[in-house]
Amino acid sequence: MIQLHAFDDQRAQSDALAKAVGDALQASLAAQAAASAAPSAPTQSARPAMLAVSGGSSPRPFLQTLSTQAFDWSRIAVTLVDDRWVPESDGASNSQLVHATLLQNAAKNAMFWPLADTTQDLNAHVAALNADPRFSAVPDVAILGMGEDGHTASIFADAPEWDHAITTAERFVAVHPGSAPHARVSWSLSALKEVKHLFLLIAGPRKMDVLNAATAALQKNAISQLANDKGVRLDVYWCAN
Repeated sequence: MIQLHAFDDQRAQSDALAKAVGDALQASLAAQAAASAAPSAPTQSARPAMLAVSGGSSPRPFLQTLSTQAFDWSRIAVTLVDDRWVPESDGASNSQLVHATLLQNAAKNAMFWPLADTTQDLNAHVAALNADPRFSAVPDVAILGMGEDGHTASIFADAPEWDHAITTAERFVAVHPGSAPHARVSWSLSALKEVKHLFLLIAGPRKMDVLNAATAALQKNAISQLANDKGVRLDVYWCAN
């Protein structure tokens, strides 16, 4: 199910999405605290709430706004929806973007769980991520972006891993897009479908046209696969300009 939230300017869009994401994180933290306090719960500290964010230019104002929100960031683990297989020092790194925009101000107290480590072999690293207990659960909250080809995360229809990425039950996949530079690490489609609070941040009429076409009929692109799954709620924050 698609729920559209439309805005005329980027500031209003960023402020509204930051509030919605903050409310979702607060709800997740409260639920985890209640679960850990239950008499039948094993004696252990509550796991952090996991927030997965996207790279690119569009999320930058939103991430900066979110970084100022005053809640218990020490109980939140920030990770990525996907990342390019480049060192963090590379300007194409989503990890670099998150450090520069989100992990500032109040959010500097959050944990950060990166997806890329180019000192390792890509496939071996993805296997290690799939075995990592930190990622045994999907993110509580995820903010997606979308390309004009309908890809979201790094699930590209022209990648040789397309069929695997949309069918595997594993959390993470390695992707080699045909139309974009750099190999990628991405959450799989099945993992994204499990996220309780799933948001899509887009802007401009072209992106809305792509989303409308993807929603109207099932297409060979990742956003259409998500939008046409009746078990998925996707809150779309769209700015007209």
